[in-house]
Amino acid sequence: MSLDQNLFTLVFTPSKDDPNVIDLVDTNGVVHYRKQRITVAPLYTIEMYDFMSESLLVTATAPSPTSKTKILELCNPSSTVELKYTGTLSFRWGFKWEEHDFEWKREECYMIRKPDPPVLVAITKEPAGRLKTSTVQILDYNLNRFEIEDRKGLEIVLLTALLTFQDANDVHHSTLKDERSTPILAAHKSSQDIQTPPPAPPPRPPAKTGVDRIAELQAIRGEFNEVTVEQEGEVTDYAQYCWNLLQDDAMLFVTIRSDSADEVPKVLQAVEETKRIRHKAGLPDDLHQYVLYDTLPSKGARRINLDNDEKYATPKSLVVHLSKIPMPELQPTSPIPAPPPQTKEDKKKGKGMESSFV
Repeated sequence: MSLDQNLFTLVFTPSKDDPNVIDLVDTNGVVHYRKQRITVAPLYTIEMYDFMSESLLVTATAPSPTSKTKILELCNPSSTVELKYTGTLSFRWGFKWEEHDFEWKREECYMIRKPDPPVLVAITKEPAGRLKTSTVQILDYNLNRFEIEDRKGLEIVLLTALLTFQDANDVHHSTLKDERSTPILAAHKSSQDIQTPPPAPPPRPPAKTGVDRIAELQAIRGEFNEVTVEQEGEVTDYAQYCWNLLQDDAMLFVTIRSDSADEVPKVLQAVEETKRIRHKAGLPDDLHQYVLYDTLPSKGARRINLDNDEKYATPKSLVVHLSKIPMPELQPTSPIPAPPPQTKEDKKKGKGMESSFV
């Protein structure tokens, strides 16, 4: 992705005097941050300073530069962030900041907002085939859409993560260079002597549970503002998932539907629990609720008529719309009352009126 020349840009500039120092310089030549790698420490350690005040901002440590987990300790105020490799075959590193999840993917960093699409918050420019950042931009116009108290701390974490990626990349390429320069010895050895056991497969990630499992089920269906209640999952988890959707200002309504006739009561329970959660949150009970049952594509949607004297039968399917705004198209219409039955006197009056016209 190309960089926007109108945005604030930092250029990663290695020091000519010290290979362990990198300055982060803007396009006007002003140095904002300085990264120092501590080579005498037993562990992999880097520190980043504010260039003007020379105050320590963050320290990143790990057993080695290529470790899959790195610990970032921020100063003033003190906080700890775990930067963890989350990919399998692709480059993915994730971390959490103030209840928000972020993920670096090569040249781009995203805020993860499941089930909503991710939001791009930072982009970089790298040489072809190398994870060696040359420039970086923090997309403030996207970050301004969300509540983040310590924006400066988030910026420091994003930049420090990039600096650790660079160190890991340098170690990887230096190892490959050493392997290519090593002469091949003992070429006459048998294949049994040089065979090594295959690496153990990575452990399977734990199965998702609770609200995360409900979100996964809806994502499989490709539904984001529609919630299909299945046999799997608890009522409270479906309700919490619906409440999470309604908290998004862009989500005007949520549709909750049953997967089969067996889940019709479960839909009603999930709807009531969603409204209960909203009430506990201190919000007004101003949600509009529209109920459709036995919705068949060939016959259209039927609306519940509470004034009907017919014997009630449990619906085979149920759809409930919880909306923040009125939806007149779903408002049930009043039926036209049937005329009262004619009595004998009415019939006589009618005949008399007919004869008078004759």
